Amino acid sequence: MLPELHLVAAARPNLPKLAALWHALAEGPEFCKPVLLHTGQHEDPAMFGVHFADLGLPAPDIALGISGGSHAVLTGRSMIACETVWKSRRPAAVVVAGDVDGALAAALAARKLGIMVIHLEAGLRSGERNLPEEINRRAIDAISDVLWAPDEATAARLRQEGHAAAAVRAVGNAMVDTQLRHLAAARAKRLPRGLTRGGYGVVTLHRAGNVDKPERLIALLDAVSAAARHLPLVWPIHPRAAAQMKSFGFVPPIGVRITPPLGYLEFLSLLCRARLVATDSGGVQEEATALGLPCLTLRSATERPITIAAGMNRLATPEELALRVAEILKAPSLPVRPIPLWDGRAGLRMREHLQTLLEGEECRAMVA
Repeated sequence: MLPELHLVAAARPNLPKLAALWHALAEGPEFCKPVLLHTGQHEDPAMFGVHFADLGLPAPDIALGISGGSHAVLTGRSMIACETVWKSRRPAAVVVAGDVDGALAAALAARKLGIMVIHLEAGLRSGERNLPEEINRRAIDAISDVLWAPDEATAARLRQEGHAAAAVRAVGNAMVDTQLRHLAAARAKRLPRGLTRGGYGVVTLHRAGNVDKPERLIALLDAVSAAARHLPLVWPIHPRAAAQMKSFGFVPPIGVRITPPLGYLEFLSLLCRARLVATDSGGVQEEATALGLPCLTLRSATERPITIAAGMNRLATPEELALRVAEILKAPSLPVRPIPLWDGRAGLRMREHLQTLLEGEECRAMVA
């Protein structure tokens, strides 16, 4: 019987990364049985369920159904649920992706049970030490047995932080694997009525620091409205942003087409034919960079500085947004600077390393 490898998905951004590994395992030699475990942190079908079909993934084998509550409550409940599962169905290793509370909970539960923990997308740092995601990603890295970094610079940072060189592996950007796999299907989809290729921009906002404070959210809504005077904007609204707008009594920004949350293919279809994107999402920064799409990140820092170094991303304040949009529209399109290891082969590198870990000397050394 093949050993089980549990792939932990808590929130929507985890899925494209895990999908790269899932498909690489499905298309390669059999040495383990991948099992999808959904903690439940994103339980809304519009935010999570539709993505399985879009990404060619099966429904989760294990669904814990843990959602809601404070950071501590969600982490604690998810940790208990993971421990209960793994006491009766023990995997050879657990792969956690990203930096949400459910990922931290799974990593803690597995580590305390002596199960190998592999962090996919390890080493990201924004320097914002009070940011919940920054706390989580640093904590997951600290207790993981294996750290899969998206690029060599990030791997080097992990080693500089004191992680053993043998534990760190630059495997590449798994999101790019998934984007390349589905790009043709996304481009084949029809754009929503009234939109033309290069004739609109995309907006996404969901982070607590942007949408949970009324003064910050109203500044962003004003900024988006001002930017829309230069370019029509489409905003697939996150449930959190929608709920906060309603609770504060704010109205949608003028000149912006707001849509419900989109599935993976629908969003990629919208993004790959846009002129630019304004976002606070880490994943969208990567997606835009891989597409050669100008990105304005509405935050004071980013955990993905490689997107800025590549020339496709720029940090912007709400006050700067309209000006930056106008500048992009006037400037010629920039050539995409290839990023090493963003080549669609991250899944293969992860698979090869996993096989070494589960079958070879590395695994025996770690157990010893």
